[in-house]
Amino acid sequence: MILSRYERMIAKRYLLPGKGEGFIFLVAGISLVAVMLGVAALIIVMSVMNGFRAELFDKIVGLNGHAVVQGYGGRLPDWQSILSQAKATPGVTSATPMIEQPLLGSFQGRVEAVLVRGMTVGDIRANKTMKAKIISGNLDALTPNAAKIGIGSLLAENLGLQVGDSLTIINPAGRSTPFGTMHREVSYQVAAIFEIGIYDYDKALVVMPIEDAQTLLLLGDVVGMIEVETVNPDRVGAILEPLAAKVAGRAVVTDWRQMNASLFEALAVERVAMFVVLSIIVLVAVFNILSSLIMLVRAKTRDIAILRTMGASRVGLVKIFMTVGVTIGALGMVAGMVLGFTFLFFRQSVVNAIQFVTGQNLWDPSIRFLTELPSQPDPVEITVICVMALLFSFLATLYPAFKAANTDPVQVLRYE
Repeated sequence: MILSRYERMIAKRYLLPGKGEGFIFLVAGISLVAVMLGVAALIIVMSVMNGFRAELFDKIVGLNGHAVVQGYGGRLPDWQSILSQAKATPGVTSATPMIEQPLLGSFQGRVEAVLVRGMTVGDIRANKTMKAKIISGNLDALTPNAAKIGIGSLLAENLGLQVGDSLTIINPAGRSTPFGTMHREVSYQVAAIFEIGIYDYDKALVVMPIEDAQTLLLLGDVVGMIEVETVNPDRVGAILEPLAAKVAGRAVVTDWRQMNASLFEALAVERVAMFVVLSIIVLVAVFNILSSLIMLVRAKTRDIAILRTMGASRVGLVKIFMTVGVTIGALGMVAGMVLGFTFLFFRQSVVNAIQFVTGQNLWDPSIRFLTELPSQPDPVEITVICVMALLFSFLATLYPAFKAANTDPVQVLRYE
């Protein structure tokens, strides 16, 4: 929309308060602030929701792979052949055997539920999710038959464990004896303490070489599952479809979406719901722009009539009032982006400050799954939010702009 020199001058004057127009300017200012808050709220919430999904995806998939081939009853006897078939499947980048079993851990009379995970030594040392935040110790110390383990930070905190202490793993399904089944207790030295950032894993995970897990669980040469990674996690179902057909009847293929379906579906629904609800804030702000422009048109009726008698066109008046409304929306949009990005940059400090002032724990990892408030701004979403704010602002200018353009100078100036 190209404005002439006089149209720009008049639009600029109408944006600033004139004599006796303080109330109109106040309403326009409220409209700008409302647009700012709406845009900021959308940017903050959508970025945090994206951060939630990205963090959960990276940590859950980084720890569990894109899919697992799991045997019935938690046993996969012919795992070598299935492992070969998995590696030969097009699109599969890696496949490793793994054992996972919930057991009990004891230290100095304290007992906690633990999730024992047996992995190959190479997979343990190459796992970026665990190695990224080693609090103490070293995962490289985990070698077969060395009776050493790595544990989550919250498990270490709950049991009072430190590197070098011995954790006793209790397997209720022990050996059968004439006196009944005797549970099995094996002590392991803590070689590393890590913090994955997901509460459920930090609270219970115990990692050991797969050979030690087989000995602890009396599995012999059997594993529980095969962890698979693919070239594209979003296409994991299509990539592993041939493998699922080959292992049918012996095992079942479960991808990351199925393993965490309720969590990611809840995030997707919440994301859409929050976008719709917060968009209403922008819509309310747009109605404020509409009301301020209507009041401005009524206050400037005489000026509009004089402009019409001096040769101002209807199109020119439409452009003037559209420019005023869109400018308010654009300024609010820019201010909202600045406010939103500022909040995201200092988000954890803001959360900590609110917790300090209120004395309430606003970020409980046991509920939120993550230890810190995540954020991942999406340029496409931010562009959609900004375009939406500008579009709503533009639509709000149509009625008052055409109302001003249709002003009859004869009727207005008849008694002047």
